[in-house]
Amino acid sequence: MEVEETHDISAQQPPPTVVDGTSDTVNMEDDEDGAARSEATFKFTVENISRLREQVLSPPTYVRNLPWRIMIMPRADTGATASRNMSLGFFLQCNGEAESSSWNCSAVASLKIVAQKSGCDSFSRKISHIFHSKENDWGYSNFVDWSALMDPARGYIKNDSIMLEVEVKADAPHGVAWDSKKHTGYVGLKNQGATCYMNSLLQTMYFTNQLRKAVYKMPTESDDSTKSVALALQRVFYELQTSDKPVGTKKLTRSFGWETLDSFMQHDVQEFLRVLLDKLESKMKGTCVEGTVPNLFEGKMISFIKCKHVQYESSRSETYYDIQLNIKGKRDIYESFKDYVETEVLDGENKYDAGSHGLQEAEKGVLFTSFPPVLHLHLMRFQYDPVTDCSVKSNDRFEFYEKIDLGDFIRPKEPGAPDPGPITYTLHAVLVHSGDNHGGHYVVFINPRGDGKWCKFDDDVVSRCTKTEAIQHNFGGQEMDDVHPGVKQSTNAYMLVYIRDSALSNVLQDVTEDDIPGELLERLKEEKTMESLKRKERSEAHLYMQVMVMSEDSFMGYQGIDLYDPEKLTPAAVANTKTFRVLKKTKPQQLLELLAESYGVDQRKLRLWPFTMRTNKSIRPAYLDLTPEICKPLEESQFGQQLPFFLEILPPDEEREALPPFDKDSDVILFLKMYDPVSEALHYLGHWCVSILITFNDVADECRRRAHFSQDTPISLYEEINMGRVDKVVDLNVSLDQGLDEVMDGDIIVFHRTFEPGRKYKSLLDFYIYIQYKYEITFVDKGSSNEQFALEMSLKSNYMEMATRVGQRLGVDPLHIQFFKCQPYKDSPAYPVKFEQDGADLLSLLSQLPHKPTRTPYKLFYQHLGIAVTELEHKKQFKILFYSPEEQTEREVVFYVNRLPRIQVKDVLNELNRVVFPEQDRLRTMRMVEVSSHKICSIIEEDQNADVVMQISATRYHRAEEVPQEEMNLNTDEILVQVVHFYKEARSTFGIPFLMKVRYGESWAVVKQRIQQRLGINEKDWSKIRVALVQQGTAHFIEKDEEDILLKQENFATYTNSLQGRPWIGVEHVNKAPKRSRYSTLEKAIKIYN
Repeated sequence: MEVEETHDISAQQPPPTVVDGTSDTVNMEDDEDGAARSEATFKFTVENISRLREQVLSPPTYVRNLPWRIMIMPRADTGATASRNMSLGFFLQCNGEAESSSWNCSAVASLKIVAQKSGCDSFSRKISHIFHSKENDWGYSNFVDWSALMDPARGYIKNDSIMLEVEVKADAPHGVAWDSKKHTGYVGLKNQGATCYMNSLLQTMYFTNQLRKAVYKMPTESDDSTKSVALALQRVFYELQTSDKPVGTKKLTRSFGWETLDSFMQHDVQEFLRVLLDKLESKMKGTCVEGTVPNLFEGKMISFIKCKHVQYESSRSETYYDIQLNIKGKRDIYESFKDYVETEVLDGENKYDAGSHGLQEAEKGVLFTSFPPVLHLHLMRFQYDPVTDCSVKSNDRFEFYEKIDLGDFIRPKEPGAPDPGPITYTLHAVLVHSGDNHGGHYVVFINPRGDGKWCKFDDDVVSRCTKTEAIQHNFGGQEMDDVHPGVKQSTNAYMLVYIRDSALSNVLQDVTEDDIPGELLERLKEEKTMESLKRKERSEAHLYMQVMVMSEDSFMGYQGIDLYDPEKLTPAAVANTKTFRVLKKTKPQQLLELLAESYGVDQRKLRLWPFTMRTNKSIRPAYLDLTPEICKPLEESQFGQQLPFFLEILPPDEEREALPPFDKDSDVILFLKMYDPVSEALHYLGHWCVSILITFNDVADECRRRAHFSQDTPISLYEEINMGRVDKVVDLNVSLDQGLDEVMDGDIIVFHRTFEPGRKYKSLLDFYIYIQYKYEITFVDKGSSNEQFALEMSLKSNYMEMATRVGQRLGVDPLHIQFFKCQPYKDSPAYPVKFEQDGADLLSLLSQLPHKPTRTPYKLFYQHLGIAVTELEHKKQFKILFYSPEEQTEREVVFYVNRLPRIQVKDVLNELNRVVFPEQDRLRTMRMVEVSSHKICSIIEEDQNADVVMQISATRYHRAEEVPQEEMNLNTDEILVQVVHFYKEARSTFGIPFLMKVRYGESWAVVKQRIQQRLGINEKDWSKIRVALVQQGTAHFIEKDEEDILLKQENFATYTNSLQGRPWIGVEHVNKAPKRSRYSTLEKAIKIYN
């Protein structure tokens, strides 16, 4: 479809004059709105070009809903000789007048000066650019020299006018109002940071309609909405099917058990697909959709090994969900399949062990016995490079096709077996990666209905595209060519999804809302309604405030100052405290009406007392005047904003109709607490509104009544002032206004019976001091941070009291526990807590931790010692790796050496000897070696200072080992040589090195045999290992025909006495536990935890 647009532009200033602009569009397909087209060709004619003095813009032509303009300007370079070199600047501008700074649009374009003279050629240049707010134009400052432009022979100029033409092709833009649903019928997925790989795969799974139907039918009625992977996937599919806007995936990744960081780490697509399909297959077991995953994705193959000279064959049937195709050196998908099924010849040192037939030449290979309806092909663009120790991406050209026939790669049909029919496939999706092994970006091209109408899914943006863009442009290879300009070399297909033609209609069957179970549909719709309400609440949050209301029962069981702890509510406070969301303009009287309705109590039986903080930092209820003329809205007062309200409620057993009136001048509200010296606890006994003129005798009578004491029970009264201060009432005959420090609403009276002798707390003041310093201390195992527990104790306790309680919890001797302070800025152990039998309390011992006015818990680390902590000050701790030659392992041993003026290495070895071999009567001979980069550098002299063995780093450490009897006394023709593991290159060392005695004159065959015995390797595995003599970093392999050669002294000649410069024996084999690169974000193993 072609559309021509003509613009007549009147020049605002004299020259130059734009006489017309035309636009030709192509490939609009089903777009109703021409502005959304993906490409266009438009022209721009300028008159009076010889008098061009400033920038000129063409009228806009819309592509992808963005305005595109031709921009030209004269450019001049002024040299030292003042001569001017004129040229024409020719640029393409995109969205030049946009105010937003977050948009971008990728495009390729051809800029052309059209020849207006017959027989002359037009001149064009190509550009490729991502347009954005800071670079919204792109082109050439020196597109053509001015002299060439004005040369009549070139034919560019006619009647002092030139004609410019631009052919632009743009991707759908990001960051602007692009309506994917309108232009394609589909919506995208939001990127959480680095989840483009997951978004691409989820879209592919979504458009596998048969799978989508099965996902909907998984039973999730009783699943936790935050942890169920199945429910989260149902939610994503439903929103993709019904939403008009891009869909979020945070709930899905949260159901995986991922933290925020996982969403910013790029994972491998193949690994993610396998893990997710495995989760779905497990969830579908025992349901009506059991077997959907294998029925769709499972194929079968046979792996075989067939001997060439004897009648012996071994085969094994295997299933697969995907096929990994090698692309290195392969032209297309058919060559890769041929490579996959090509047999490998096992001969020479690689002969096959055929049991009783011995080692035989054989052929090894695979045969496909069936291909699945949905075939996932992973193109092996990422492969491990042992030299760089990371994945390397191959960007070689690799061709694949819209239709493929795999009939040549399936095992021939056996006689009598049913005909499988044609094995032809249609390309359904192309997953594309742009970038390298360190990261990049994923998009997916999908053919949703299998009819050749392709769409590009780039996270939240979906756009229509051509078949060429989806297939040929993703072969990889050459970065720029004349056919496909702007296709980046690092952008190529990484995974292909084919659907078998015979299953196409079933796999891509229509999915409607009727296919979603009613219970699931109702749940998802209810979730959307709730989310809509929450969004509304968030948008109106600035108009509202949260008000907490506490009842009398909220104070029950509280053991502390005031009536509650605002930082740590008791279970009773949590259960009996209600939170109300009210408008900030609400007045207290209106709040009271709301509470009456909520509690179902007559408003006259309620009274509000807002908690306030007094000048002495205590928090107490205060009087609230509800007189309309005085009462202000909550937002204008301090009431209810930070602290709660206490709601006084007339007890239900009271016969009166309303609370008695309260006179703010002559009445006071008191709160009563009883201290029980037997249980060493406080008991809340309610509030009391009374006149300030009553005496403390009246208060004492009320206290006895509420405590169910007889009236002659002697009690003591105290006023609770604030943290650490309680004042005893001396004279009970005085009135409240005379006896209290300052009569105020919310005053607390504490009473108790006469103390019995021998109690832990000698007085009420002692108990309040305990309360003041009562903190929760978390104890964390120093060796395993997952092992932790919390104990509540007073910081006035001493070290032994703390150790005793921890020892009781752990079931160990308190003296065998060592405590460590926590580093202030990171959650790890710092210095040990000094042991003190008596004397200093915990507050002094933990003084480096700042005293906390809040109830934030302290944290201490602990470890179980093999000796008493009292002995530690006379000991020094050592952590040494001990090498076991029998197991070829290094294990850490922790032990303690007596503190001496100078601890030597031999002292450390002797103590380690006693720990490792406790039942031995005599000490064994041991040595300390230094290991660096998996090689032994030196043997540490025994008289060296032991501090040297504590000097370790990421690549350098010390280890101890027993000296074998044969190595204790070396003859002049014997030498200690280290044996080191390496792979391919001598510098690629790994594993655990060890020392071994060799003798000049013995053969390499004998040395190899001793190494094999030392490593405990069987003959079959040993046949795959090569031994080398490594001199100055170069490996000289000892081949089979060289094993009879005798060792010579010059083989191990060295310029130094240390092991570091001496030649060593290398054992070359594959490292079965290769180190993953720390820097490759593609290599992080992926897990779905729930």
